[in-house]
Amino acid sequence: MTPEAYCQEKAAKSGSSFYYAFLFLPPQRRAAITALYAFCREVDDVVDESTDPSLAARTLDWWREEIDRLYAGTPTHPVTRALQPHVEPFSITRPRLLEIVAGMEMDLHQSRYLDFAGLAHYCHHVAGVVGLLSSNIFGAVDPKSADYAEKLGLAVQLINIIRDVGEDARIGRIYLPVDELKRFDVPAADLLAGRSSPAFVELMRFQAARARRIYDEAMALLPPVDRRVQRTGLIMGAIYRVLLDEIERADFAVLNQRIALTPVRKLWIAWRTWIGTRT
Repeated sequence: MTPEAYCQEKAAKSGSSFYYAFLFLPPQRRAAITALYAFCREVDDVVDESTDPSLAARTLDWWREEIDRLYAGTPTHPVTRALQPHVEPFSITRPRLLEIVAGMEMDLHQSRYLDFAGLAHYCHHVAGVVGLLSSNIFGAVDPKSADYAEKLGLAVQLINIIRDVGEDARIGRIYLPVDELKRFDVPAADLLAGRSSPAFVELMRFQAARARRIYDEAMALLPPVDRRVQRTGLIMGAIYRVLLDEIERADFAVLNQRIALTPVRKLWIAWRTWIGTRT
């Protein structure tokens, strides 16, 4: 299997909304973003699939060494080999990749965030940086598109957190800020036990409203000159915005089920968004 095929399989198997956005890109940009996405999945899986934190930490250290090999021209992993031809053309920098690894490592040492500022710092590493790199791959020409890309990454990550509250709680992680749990009188024990309540629903309405506000702020930051080339990011944002609507319609029943859009619906949203941003 070629490195490119490995990354393609990694992206397709994930079932992620991102995969449907990639389909509309020209070949070189699609190969670059698929390789970047596969890199993110690899380092994320190190943490999510390991039962031994010390082993996971050592594996992340190996990935840091592999990033060094990538920029020395001697990558060994299929993902970094696939990423190598795109590093220079799309400004995929070593510090940015290391930031992503650092974000994944945070999950080994921290399972709670005291406030939104702390959560936003985590989201920058695992999503905002990915948004910045993706924006370059898509073809941004206006430097102001970086602000749009990072904020869109934050909005998407917040929607992920809303969707995965129950799933994360089952492995002992709570990404909802501690001070907000207290403000809405939602004990962490309720999340860990999968117990919903009117207070929990109100807490989630607050989370959803913030995610929508940040999403809207991101859209307002996108320079008109880059609107067309950033269509892939707009597709990802549109899919997640519809997902958030579905979660709200389900009255935030996220503690004991995973709410998701069907592949057909994702593809429809992707096509509709692509057509709507042709000019």
